[in-house]
Amino acid sequence: MDGNTSVGEADEFDWNTEDELEIASYALPSCSNGTLHGGESVASSTKASSSSGSSSTKMIDHFVGMGFPEEMVTKAIREVGEQNTDLILETLLKYSASSSASSSNSKLIDHFVGMGFSEEMVVKAIKENGEDNMDSILETLLTYSALEKSPQAQHDVDSDEYLSELEGSFLNDFSDIDSSEGEEIQKSVSDEEDKLLFLASMGYAVEEASIAMERCGPDSTIAELTDFICAAQMARASDALMGGLEEKPKQFFKDYPNQKKRRILDHGKKQRFEKKLLNGDDEPIRLPIPMIGYGVPAEPGSIHRTLPEAAIGPPYFYYENVALTPKGVWDTISRFLYDVEPEFVDSKYFCATARKRGYVHNLPIENRFPLLPLPPHNIGEALPLTKKWWPSWDSRTQLNCLQTCVASAKLTERIRKALEDYDGNPPLHVQKYVLEECRKWNLVWVGRNKVAPLEPDEVEMLLGFPRNHTRGGGISRTDRYKSLGNSFQVDTVAYHLSVLKELFPGGINVLSLFSGIGGAEVALHRLGIPLKNVVAVEISEVNRNIIRSWWEQTNQKGRLIDLEDVQHLNADRLEHMMSSFGGFDLVIGGSPCNNLSGSNRYSRDGLDGKHSALFYDFFRILDLVKDLTTKH
Repeated sequence: MDGNTSVGEADEFDWNTEDELEIASYALPSCSNGTLHGGESVASSTKASSSSGSSSTKMIDHFVGMGFPEEMVTKAIREVGEQNTDLILETLLKYSASSSASSSNSKLIDHFVGMGFSEEMVVKAIKENGEDNMDSILETLLTYSALEKSPQAQHDVDSDEYLSELEGSFLNDFSDIDSSEGEEIQKSVSDEEDKLLFLASMGYAVEEASIAMERCGPDSTIAELTDFICAAQMARASDALMGGLEEKPKQFFKDYPNQKKRRILDHGKKQRFEKKLLNGDDEPIRLPIPMIGYGVPAEPGSIHRTLPEAAIGPPYFYYENVALTPKGVWDTISRFLYDVEPEFVDSKYFCATARKRGYVHNLPIENRFPLLPLPPHNIGEALPLTKKWWPSWDSRTQLNCLQTCVASAKLTERIRKALEDYDGNPPLHVQKYVLEECRKWNLVWVGRNKVAPLEPDEVEMLLGFPRNHTRGGGISRTDRYKSLGNSFQVDTVAYHLSVLKELFPGGINVLSLFSGIGGAEVALHRLGIPLKNVVAVEISEVNRNIIRSWWEQTNQKGRLIDLEDVQHLNADRLEHMMSSFGGFDLVIGGSPCNNLSGSNRYSRDGLDGKHSALFYDFFRILDLVKDLTTKH
């Protein structure tokens, strides 16, 4: 189910995944590179019926939004044509490299005056910073603007019209993009206004920066904020260029400098804007920051919870799905699972990659312990060979949520070409373009100016599986990525399940629904809990083969029963199995998230969707097991 198919033609992106980038969407991208999944250019997907004038205007706006001057964009399109966005981008990068040294003082003044700053202010800023550092000039100009006290400057544009324009198009998702910034930047931009100015100097809209700061919290780093903003822009890049989004009035962008000044100063209206956004399709208000549930190894929880009477076992149950869902989904899941509140946890606290998930369970929460040895918690520890090539301007220390597919060779080649024209650090807009793609696709540095996607064995390690775990099914690399992307993060799940070791020292009987590649089984095995009887229900034959292969390679002494479809698991079959080995101690699983995930904008039907409706089978089967357990 590809949510990004265009007029019946599918991109090479698999939506059958639990690893989506759960990202906020913003109306029009200002820093997106215009690429779709797999690194293919979205400009080529523009409908042929659109007029050439409209297409050209959109393309100019697109590249201007990346930081290139409009004159330069027009020249590049005139030179190479508007059919090949890759070639346009390469031409623009060459123009930028060759023209940076020849910019005159007068051109600088005209440039910043064209952005809405007064000539007197521009001259003063250039005199203060010199004419070679445009970033410092812009930051100084923004500071001057923010310090203006004129009421006229604060109220020259009414925000209500802008609010109504964006209210319907902004989906309040959280991003699975997480990284941390160096201490120097954290100290230099510590308060809210400085962060807003710093982000604005990087080319981000202050409206976006304000929303990011509200979402990520006052202590968020610059890297976390830029991750959030860029993820929001990328989520809508495809729709905007394919005509799926209404164009916003150009007058707003013409008055953009005034908007920036007012948004920095008018906090009351910003809060009103935020309040309206919270009434959108999603419910991020329920997601905690930090997302550590009832505690993680570095921050053990001291929370005591009281379970509803109906939720008290046996058996124990454990249900997992993506943290960010359409509005009301987690309320419904909680209501069906005996009113147990979800525990939201991000796997970045357990390993070197983010994975925001919600877990509903009736397990004890005291005396949890992590798997040993502790896995690497940052990219340098997990992938030490990348340290040699990692540029100083790539501030990532952790990877984003791992996907079921990888970036194309065309994309990695385009990144190499974008960087090779510069001996030192590339310009800010090139850095931003490269970092967007690296964060989006989890690209790592493998050579000078060269990035590459993660290998399957590297993904296995990051997710806590044994090396070559997915090779046991005799499958292709593509299937390995897909199977891994749909799996548990073993270290996270094992931390929650660790309380079972003391409760079941002689072994455990497990009903594993939607078992995938056996994340629950691997977690229990690594915890040292003997697997007496495991009934694994998984529709994918590839995944069933992987579990079977792992079972044999680890010399399990118990019995593995694999079934194909949860919908065929009825009361008679359950009673027969439970009678043969005495019932289930744990029912565990995570139903498909296809219709829940933040990246699926086309069939995001919640629990009414074709695939995600299988959650009700999880509840049906769990309820049957509880009834049969009581009966026996």
